[in-house]
Amino acid sequence: MVDAKLQSVLSSLAQPAKDLEAQSPGQRAPDARYVKLNTNENPFPLPTMVWRSAISALERQYLYPEDDNIGLREAAANAYGLSKDHVIAGNGSSELLGLIYRAFLGPGDSIAMMSPGFSFNRKLAVLQSAKFLEVLWSDSHSIPIDQLLFGPAKDAKFILLANPNNPTGTFAPIADIERLVAQSDRLVVLDEAYVDFAPDNGLRLVRRHPNLLLLRTLSKSYAAAGIRVGFGLGHPELIGRLRNIQNVFNMNVIAHAVGVSILSHRAAYEENHRHIRHERERVAAALRQFGFRVAPSHTNFLLARVPNGQDGRWWHAALEREGILVAVFPDDGLDHCIRISIGTNEQMDSFLAAVAAISERLKRGG
Repeated sequence: MVDAKLQSVLSSLAQPAKDLEAQSPGQRAPDARYVKLNTNENPFPLPTMVWRSAISALERQYLYPEDDNIGLREAAANAYGLSKDHVIAGNGSSELLGLIYRAFLGPGDSIAMMSPGFSFNRKLAVLQSAKFLEVLWSDSHSIPIDQLLFGPAKDAKFILLANPNNPTGTFAPIADIERLVAQSDRLVVLDEAYVDFAPDNGLRLVRRHPNLLLLRTLSKSYAAAGIRVGFGLGHPELIGRLRNIQNVFNMNVIAHAVGVSILSHRAAYEENHRHIRHERERVAAALRQFGFRVAPSHTNFLLARVPNGQDGRWWHAALEREGILVAVFPDDGLDHCIRISIGTNEQMDSFLAAVAAISERLKRGG
């Protein structure tokens, strides 16, 4: 029972967060025997030079990080062909999403987001007392430009979409993205968390269109999910407004050092990316042999519709009993699907062996 004084204090405070639950980062593995394929982590170790930069950064642990993330922003600007005034660095791109909502949304305003998409955005809208408008991807996963510009979402303060998209793994042509941005008189936020696994990217659009804000992260393709480094790229006026409300010393010295090193050694990750693309196609082909319908993916994961009209949650539970963790999205209209992160060759062999064992039991009526 809540203490009466505490209840009085809580009732006097702002209410948007009252009924929200903590954001789940994905089911944790009970122990090391489990194969964790549910949160799209890149399982490979950091290159030696990047790892050494993290160790060296510990020698500066008694100092505050550099002011305004200048060195990290400069490294990103050099890597992406921009000026540092076009760049904001964040504690993962999730921090930058929070800044965007705080900077550009007020109570009663609305945001339009392509759905299914990153569910954390619903929570961010609630915290700003804003309306969250979901626009469904078309069956071909093309961008419904008319719906975003002239439909119920026409009054949204900004439009948010991910390309490639999570959890579907699909990719919309950059020409379609540019048509949307060019025709819109509102801010368009383009989340490119998985773009290093895709055939193209929207970086060249940043200088062309002042209403585009592009998000990048080092979590997925650069195997640094635990370091927490993300970037926002856009017109200096947009970036300046975000930096004005950002927490001081929002990133630690290890994140700074690792981020700079990764951006300076991106070529060292090319084999990593090739492996994931190869494993992605190998696993997709194998799943189709077991009767799964697998959507084409341009990410480090696969979205697979399970066989025979079964529920994705049944397969989630069955795989967990085999020591494999995958993700499900029943709240996003994907009841019959599972999402599988692409890991090492050994991890994916274990996953496919588990699928084979479950499929065999189903054939026998077990």
